[in-house]
Amino acid sequence: MFRTTLRTVVLSSLSLVAACAFARQDTNEPLDATTVAALQAGVTTARDVTERLGAPTEVVQLGRRTAYRYDATSAKSTVLFLLLVNFGNQDTRSDRLWVFFDEKDVLSHYGVSFGTHRTQYAMPWEDVHEASDNASRDADRPGVVR
Repeated sequence: MFRTTLRTVVLSSLSLVAACAFARQDTNEPLDATTVAALQAGVTTARDVTERLGAPTEVVQLGRRTAYRYDATSAKSTVLFLLLVNFGNQDTRSDRLWVFFDEKDVLSHYGVSFGTHRTQYAMPWEDVHEASDNASRDADRPGVVR
């Protein structure tokens, strides 16, 4: 009788030790793909870019030319706490835009990547880079063409 009660207490206590946690961290607003697509080389000025996108994360002087960097990051974390073993995963993805201006502050070209909308909660044994997952998330984000 005592052993059965002890075993029940121990097993019940162990079930209380197991837990999971979810966390999310976002830095800056995701870039608006439609706004980025409206930038035109030879037409858009540095002032136009800052009016549409706000202050850049970084400004780089390239001789008499300039480059602005805009970025946003999204991270989702999952942790499974067990008695002796813990499992965790963090999926971090970014939107990044570099815009390059000539010596007259007119846009010469830009490069952009969109990824914040693809972050997902997952355990370490799950693949967060499946093409079907990415395609469905891309379809839900306006202006992103893959």
